[in-house]
Amino acid sequence: MEGFLIRAAVVAVGLWLASKIGLVDFNTTGTLIAAALLLGVVNAFVRPIIIILTLPITLLTLGLFLLVINALMILLVAWFLPGFLVAGFWPAIGAAIVVSLTSWVMSGWIGPRGRVEVMTVRQPRERW
Repeated sequence: MEGFLIRAAVVAVGLWLASKIGLVDFNTTGTLIAAALLLGVVNAFVRPIIIILTLPITLLTLGLFLLVINALMILLVAWFLPGFLVAGFWPAIGAAIVVSLTSWVMSGWIGPRGRVEVMTVRQPRERW
């Protein structure tokens, strides 16, 4: 559960940055948090099915169609959640890019399990 909440917080930061650019809009901070949580649930359950169904198109476009799938997931969340607005398909593509870049940058601090990981490097001892 902790990993899901950390990933949702990263998505919330990405959605907040997308709103500052003008790609998406939300009424309250609670709506932003709800959109991040709902996007996490949609990405966990709906997105894998869509990816499998569109695998030939994804292979044909060398993976670029995944950006369209991410935009469709954002539009689906906007459709379900009142107060979270996306003006259309192209702003959803832009928001998907911003959220993806934010997640990519934050992945340096968050491990594959969705937890903050600290790595320490120790100097080897000198042998006499």
